[in-house]
Amino acid sequence: MFGEHALVHRCRRHKERNVTDVLRERDRPQILVRIRGAWSLSDHHLARERLGLLASEFDRTWPDAAASLREGMHDTLTLMRLGIDGQLAKTLGSTNLCESMIEIVRYTQRNVKRWQDGDMRKRWTAAGMLVAEQQFRRIIGYRDLARLVIAIERHALLVAEKNPTRQQTREPVTV
Repeated sequence: MFGEHALVHRCRRHKERNVTDVLRERDRPQILVRIRGAWSLSDHHLARERLGLLASEFDRTWPDAAASLREGMHDTLTLMRLGIDGQLAKTLGSTNLCESMIEIVRYTQRNVKRWQDGDMRKRWTAAGMLVAEQQFRRIIGYRDLARLVIAIERHALLVAEKNPTRQQTREPVTV
């Protein structure tokens, strides 16, 4: 629906690992404190400023860490820009939910040796998702999902206002 204006939120845990993996072992804890401190703020402008400052500090000594921190930094702040905080932000800040389901699907498909066609792949993937569904639990912070929907709709309206020639492909969600 949103095309180039789609909202993307990058996994913060993976970003942490990507940045800290190139640092010395002894430097990692203090850098993690600074990164997580920036992500714990409620003002995304201030958080971006602090992460940018940290990346600038890395430029001379750890250029790979600086590049990793800058790459996708904006996308690690998406939930903050939408005003989503608390438990829901903590839950959605990581891709662990999706990765768990994908791993269960892979495990379900592990013995298939000869894929016949695309329909067979879809059936096995659906079967794996049904197995994964049995392990799903309520999303931590689920009570704030309505706030997330409203924030996304607000974002969609702002995008539509900035691009009046672009047409909406569906009706806004009512909560």
